[in-house]
Amino acid sequence: MITTELWVDMTNLRNTKVVQTEAPELSEGDILVAVEKFAITANNVGYAVSGNIIGYWKYFPTDDQPWGKVTVWGMADVLESRCEGIQAGERLYGFFPMSTHLKMTPSRVRDDNFIDGAAHRLELPALYNHYSRTKSEPIELQAIEDARCIFFPLFITGYVIADFLMDNEWFGAEQIVVGSVSSKTGYGLAAFIKANGFQGNLIGMTSGRNKEFVESLELCDQITTYDEIEGLNQVPTAFIDMAGDGRIRARLHHHLGDNMKTSQIVGITHWESEQINEKLPGSKPTFFFTPTQIEKRSKDWGPGVLEHKGYAASAGLVMKLKDQLKLEFHQGGEACASIWADMLDNKISGQQGIMVSLQEKDEENA
Repeated sequence: MITTELWVDMTNLRNTKVVQTEAPELSEGDILVAVEKFAITANNVGYAVSGNIIGYWKYFPTDDQPWGKVTVWGMADVLESRCEGIQAGERLYGFFPMSTHLKMTPSRVRDDNFIDGAAHRLELPALYNHYSRTKSEPIELQAIEDARCIFFPLFITGYVIADFLMDNEWFGAEQIVVGSVSSKTGYGLAAFIKANGFQGNLIGMTSGRNKEFVESLELCDQITTYDEIEGLNQVPTAFIDMAGDGRIRARLHHHLGDNMKTSQIVGITHWESEQINEKLPGSKPTFFFTPTQIEKRSKDWGPGVLEHKGYAASAGLVMKLKDQLKLEFHQGGEACASIWADMLDNKISGQQGIMVSLQEKDEENA
């Protein structure tokens, strides 16, 4: 059995190659899954850009430096199992490489999920080691697999950020500015900020070409472009930065001064933009790490409560926006590499949802 993967040069993300190898042999306790399909979003670019800092490249390492496997959210079927409690034919949702197959070592197996207990993953953020066994899930959730892969990881991130802001009493902000609000995480966050009861002014910031799309979603009180930063009201502000553009961040900090009450860097849709190292007025920009807030809420509310709330909210938002979102499916290594390049170049709009499969067409039902 041949495994097909897309590898990415960790030192030059535009450099890719399709690699084919023999599927790995299983030991006792292992399973082999066929990754049927996965989403490619700006989130995955973020995983690659920050991969050496947070450890995303370490989840599915190669033995050929500087090549790595970008992590993605997708659906897989168990082809072979030598793990007690898991049967061939089961459907899984979770964190995979851009690949056709993956060997896993399930641990803490429950009816609804398990953890990949592979030794090299034990010291990595645990959030990404959990896999859902979809047979135990509601039919309604099973019916929206593509939307789940594309939107749920991003919307849930938005949900956790909104919870973080609310948990900190909105940092005393009278307005919240969401940078790159046209991104899926951005407009998901906007929806959940309002749902969590923020009473101030919610401002979405985007480029001119995306303004019409964001306005059509009707999630923000105000939409402004990057050219209009200096026109924002100088009142206590929380800034959630999905773009990661140092120049934009610096302009906003200098305009608001001490009114910048919190500045959270979440995304890097503008990943090649110039970074500013100068000390900025107002609250020091801080990288937001989703698992930290999840861990806090696990202590506050119990394990899994925040995630379940986020899933329910994400499903509701997908249904609300489904008529305005465009899902696409692409197949094969060349198509995957092309989509990856377009994502790096910011050519995929927040309105598009991209699913990809590296499986050959005649293997899909094998």
